[in-house]
Amino acid sequence: MAQPAPTAATAAQPAAPPACPTQWFAARTPPFASTQVGADGQVTFRICAPAAQKVEVTSDIDLLPRPAGAFAAVPLPLKRDATGLWSATTPGPVTPGTHRFSFRVDGVKTADPFGTDWAFPHTGVDGVLQVPGASAAFQAYDPGIAHGVVSTITYESRTLGMTRRAHVYTPPGYMKDARRYPVLYLVHGAGDSDDSWISTGHAHWIMDRLIAAKKAVPMIIVMPDGHTPDRPEAMMWTNHDFGNDLTRDLIPYVDANFRTIPTADARGMAGLSMGGQHTLREGVNRPDTFHWIGVFSIGLGVARTADIHQDKIDDYMRENDAALKRSARDMRLVYFAMGRDDFLYHTAAPTRAVFDRYHIGHLYRETGGGHTWMNWRDYLADFAPRLFRPTPAHKGTK
Repeated sequence: MAQPAPTAATAAQPAAPPACPTQWFAARTPPFASTQVGADGQVTFRICAPAAQKVEVTSDIDLLPRPAGAFAAVPLPLKRDATGLWSATTPGPVTPGTHRFSFRVDGVKTADPFGTDWAFPHTGVDGVLQVPGASAAFQAYDPGIAHGVVSTITYESRTLGMTRRAHVYTPPGYMKDARRYPVLYLVHGAGDSDDSWISTGHAHWIMDRLIAAKKAVPMIIVMPDGHTPDRPEAMMWTNHDFGNDLTRDLIPYVDANFRTIPTADARGMAGLSMGGQHTLREGVNRPDTFHWIGVFSIGLGVARTADIHQDKIDDYMRENDAALKRSARDMRLVYFAMGRDDFLYHTAAPTRAVFDRYHIGHLYRETGGGHTWMNWRDYLADFAPRLFRPTPAHKGTK
């Protein structure tokens, strides 16, 4: 039977434009999407702030074109409507992937009040924006494969005299079998936290996909807190507070509470930026603890400008001379990745020179891009399949 033509009363009505709710606390569901990705990849941001004078969006990626030579991304300004809703759309498509953002309301960083996906850096809270696309599929959740579990652990650090936290990824099958697994200790960068490799880096989903495709050995990944308490005249990544906590407290805790293979040959360490510096200073020089190393987007001799502190590199070699000689013999993999647009690119060559001086064979990967999570996720996806293999993934500099 033919359906009657819709009347004026039954015809579909166009959706009302987004507006701030008149009864804020009565809203059980968000009255609008605070982030909306269009079919063309452009992103619209919205927030209610009726009393605000100026609202912007800041992000870890460029929402607007960045002026030549600018270090930081340019904030995206929002415009206010009559209801107090501020909104703006990026002028072009946003690169597919996972990106952090926050609103800046009258100069104050503000978490997305209608957000449901969050990242927790060293301080504060960021919203998380997912932009779909083929290039980001490797780090996205796949409902068609088995998934591991991410746990949050708390342990007592006798070294630092405080309680510490870490995130631990156990691979698919860990909860059902009785086997023991190799372990990768994966460290975040400055300003981030032990949450960051999960909420922003999606290390767990990257590993789930690699394991499902049989490209990576099933492994446990421990993501520690890379920050330690400040000490006068002791820069955080040049003192050994992090390394001592790692080796004296965290690793023994993990080995006692998870089914690990507690040997250097089944243990790796990697990190990005500050975490890469920790890896250079607490991993490369500990061949008795780690045989698999990954350094992302940082090298030795970091200075405030595009210079090199050669004296710091000389100190590093003097302090670690005997250990670096052992590392040349014992390391199974030293992987070093850097983007050509990274503001720390100039630290790559001096670091590789140290490796060459000590005959530490290393696999060097140079890419486009800069000091970004887009690169770090790529590096993890390239690094992880090389771990814990019977045959070393390299011999010699590449």
